[in-house]
Amino acid sequence: MSAEAGADGGSSGSEADERSDAGDSYRDNQQRLGQGAQVMGPVGGNVTVINGAPLDETVADLIVPPRLREGPYPAADVRARLRAFVEPPTFRQCRKVLDSHILVLRAGSGTGASTAAFALLAERYGTGGITGIDSPDDLSRWRPAERRGYLLQGLSPAAATSLGEVVLTGLAELLRLSGAHLVVTVRSETTLPVDTVPWQVEHLQPPAFEVASKRLKTTPNAGELTTEQSTEALGRLGAADFADYLRAHPLPQDGVDVAEGLRDLVVFGKPAASVLDDLRAGSITAARKALAEAGDRADSLALMAAISLLSEQDRTVLEKFSAVLRPHIEERGGPAPDAAGQPEPVDTRRPATARPRTGRNLLGPSFEERLEAVGAHQLPLRFGSAQRYPVQPVAFSGRHRSEALLRCLWLDYEGMADLMWRALGEVAHHSGIELAAGQAIGKVLAHATGPDTLRQLHPFAVSDRRWRRRLVAYALGEMVQYPALTSAVREQLRQWSRSTPIALRCTVAETCAGSYGLARPAAALKLLDSVLNGPETKLEDSLRAAVSFALSTLLSEDANHPLVLDRLREWQGAAPGTQHHALAVHIVECVSSSTFPRPGAPGERRVRLADLLADHPERAFDLVVTALNDPATHEAMAKGLSLIESEPVQRRRTAFPDFLTALSGTARTNRGVLRFVLRRHRVRTASSAEGFAS
Repeated sequence: MSAEAGADGGSSGSEADERSDAGDSYRDNQQRLGQGAQVMGPVGGNVTVINGAPLDETVADLIVPPRLREGPYPAADVRARLRAFVEPPTFRQCRKVLDSHILVLRAGSGTGASTAAFALLAERYGTGGITGIDSPDDLSRWRPAERRGYLLQGLSPAAATSLGEVVLTGLAELLRLSGAHLVVTVRSETTLPVDTVPWQVEHLQPPAFEVASKRLKTTPNAGELTTEQSTEALGRLGAADFADYLRAHPLPQDGVDVAEGLRDLVVFGKPAASVLDDLRAGSITAARKALAEAGDRADSLALMAAISLLSEQDRTVLEKFSAVLRPHIEERGGPAPDAAGQPEPVDTRRPATARPRTGRNLLGPSFEERLEAVGAHQLPLRFGSAQRYPVQPVAFSGRHRSEALLRCLWLDYEGMADLMWRALGEVAHHSGIELAAGQAIGKVLAHATGPDTLRQLHPFAVSDRRWRRRLVAYALGEMVQYPALTSAVREQLRQWSRSTPIALRCTVAETCAGSYGLARPAAALKLLDSVLNGPETKLEDSLRAAVSFALSTLLSEDANHPLVLDRLREWQGAAPGTQHHALAVHIVECVSSSTFPRPGAPGERRVRLADLLADHPERAFDLVVTALNDPATHEAMAKGLSLIESEPVQRRRTAFPDFLTALSGTARTNRGVLRFVLRRHRVRTASSAEGFAS
């Protein structure tokens, strides 16, 4: 805070004395200010107040212990988990399989498989001898560190695909040597290789009634109930109404919930009907019913949301949040149908919680209701290795209804196709939508007519975003399956492959990296050759990645290897500075140092130099000679050959001594080969001399 006393600096002595006296008069007037601005005494001019950041609010310091750990589980945590444990029907079978040091426990969500896994390991190592491990993408890389029980909860789909008899046998041996055991829980929906069956057990949940009974029997030791109260609660558990509830709710957690409700019954004297009502009110069905009943009351919806979001907070906090949220909910319904543009009348004589109903559905129909209205339903959850999150697909009830509806919307109603293209352009990308939309659009356009059939793909084909180009590639791959459109698709790809925009040529390459390329490998290689004839002086990263992806897709089928290798050798022999030569240099560098395509880049099949030498010795031999003769690839190829020679497994697989003999035989007519042979000879001779001198 600053104050200007006046513009004139030469004030008279009397004025100065007056100001001094005024300041002295406030010297002993001390006040404390917790927040805001405080001004004391007269101010002769402007006052500038600089507001800083607000004071820190008191924050929660509660530490929430994790349910899943990567490391040792505290013994007390394990004992708490096993408090109400009831052996499931498959527990004896689990013990027997775990004798092999590995158990893969398949189970549905909420059936108590993790608790059973803790119990199995606690039997062998005690409650303090269990270590959690995170789910790796490749379980074969994991190693046990000590003699303990290891628990992997929720095997990832990617790790599930990497399992197999060889991996599990190797892990079992490592666990046996270290005196350890491993239990892996995996969802029932996750697909596992068939040869892992000997290590699998399908978990069956224990009866919820037995879980509730076990929980109540432990309450005296836990200090929650007296022995008499525990006996009374167990007697109430056997009543018909609670037995019926547990038959309809058979999960272990349902048994725990009933036990806690009976504890409240005997401690606080709650009626049995009230306990059952509380249990039923927590279901999804009850929640949906309550929301539907309050769907036209913004105040009720706001209060329900506040209590749900800010559970057990002070009423003043709930009231403030509800007051802020209510106007936003009211906006969802738009103007009232009987008073458009007029504010909703409010009777100030009535309490705020008794506002009149608006007659508008402020929430709108639920997603399930909207699906039912259009004849669709949700499919079971899917857990695939391609995505790292669960997916719940939605489908129509009829087998081909999706295709029929989209075809009618797209072709029969004016402007709908443009709207759907616009929505696709605005929606945030999620992995997989390019495949679904591309195939669906391709099937629709297979029934379209006129020149606009393929022309409408152009905006996405020329996009800088790869997922949009992939969508077009999938659509074209679907359309070319229809004989009436084969010629048109082929001509469109030919034109795009010769276009100036790089994005269009990338789309052609992406199309070749699919069913089109696998169905017509020779035609696809011609298109890729044309794609690399662009006017650019430098091979763009996007184009290189797209062509590399297409080549790797062709290499995924062994019959295409000769065609690809012959074309690669042609590109290797192209003039330096051309895009063909630049791509060939890139491929040689990749196969020599690691794989082509490189790890992390899009690719259907990744090959190494050793793979080419072993599987296609004649064509690979010609490729090696050409690469050694090219100054741009000589060093990379020489290093790749040295790596093969130094690795015993690859050396035997490629019959490297015989290959090297044949390569040396061409040295007289190939300067690059001669350079490699002489340098190798000098290195080996120098190494031998050093060894002899030592």
